[in-house]
Amino acid sequence: MSQTPASRWWTPHSHADRRPILLARNRVEAAIRGYLAAEDFVLVDPPGLQRSPGNETHLHAFATTMIGEDGGAETRYLHTSPEFSMKKLLAAGEQRIASLGHVWRNRERSARHHPEFTMLEWYRAGEPYTAVMDDCVTMIRIAAETTGTVTLRHRGHEADPFAPVERISVADAFRTHAGIDLLGTMDADGNTDAAALAAQMQATGLAVPDDIQWSYLFTRILTEKVEPRLGMGQVTILDRYPASEAALARRTPDDARTAERFEIYACGVELANGFGELTDAAEQRHRFGIEMEEKARLYGEHYPLDEEFLAALEIMPEASGIALGFDRLVMLATGASRIDQVIWVPVAE
Repeated sequence: MSQTPASRWWTPHSHADRRPILLARNRVEAAIRGYLAAEDFVLVDPPGLQRSPGNETHLHAFATTMIGEDGGAETRYLHTSPEFSMKKLLAAGEQRIASLGHVWRNRERSARHHPEFTMLEWYRAGEPYTAVMDDCVTMIRIAAETTGTVTLRHRGHEADPFAPVERISVADAFRTHAGIDLLGTMDADGNTDAAALAAQMQATGLAVPDDIQWSYLFTRILTEKVEPRLGMGQVTILDRYPASEAALARRTPDDARTAERFEIYACGVELANGFGELTDAAEQRHRFGIEMEEKARLYGEHYPLDEEFLAALEIMPEASGIALGFDRLVMLATGASRIDQVIWVPVAE
């Protein structure tokens, strides 16, 4: 494929190179919409403009100003996920809902990241989080079948989407791939010990940065030592995240240190992030407060809470939910090396 910069995607020869992949994208989308319809999902269309874009430490939003008829101005954000809107719909009584639409994340542009991208997000009320795991694996296989590929590929790495899926806990993955006893750095309630994690990093030969916040160290180990080894040869489900790294998930019933959060990988690429959803509004408020304190410390930013979302949690049923990076799935199914190659019109650089 031509290496024409994304800013020149519209030249005829560049578009001719990209067009087969873009048509494959459309076929994958149609096939997945068919699966959702067969599973009785209702397609919903949440608005991108929100009071709060989400309250996770490391996600950055685009802000804008909404001006009313009276000339009054209020800050609004483009959502980083349709999650808050969709959970309000669950509270309203919907049982199976899905959204396939654009989301926006600032400070993100690379071979795997785009500031505006397509997210497929869906929820099952009253069903365990293994149900959305199964959905996602099925969709990965649908994408492969639709594009006529038996092997997902990305930058020299391969995964067989039809092979048995590997499911591994975060703790086991840290032990296997980084030599770290992650649970040993937490007490029984899930409180974390940054010094203990830093000591283990040093003992295994990993460099320890000046900032020894537990969450920061966890992310460094995950991104540098664990993620690049996931989804090799087969799809991997990385399950049972530490509770402190799962602000929107309920805790696992057998261990308060971990939560019902998982991510799905292929070829070292994260494709999806799912949860057994937290429905305790007071606990959610507390967790968001911690996330926003850390965001302010690291980035000097702070996003407001969506009070209507917190009120909706009080009547929302138990549910499982997941967000899939649709562009990344197409990228792996077609063998594209960059995410902008599978987007019809990339954001101007």
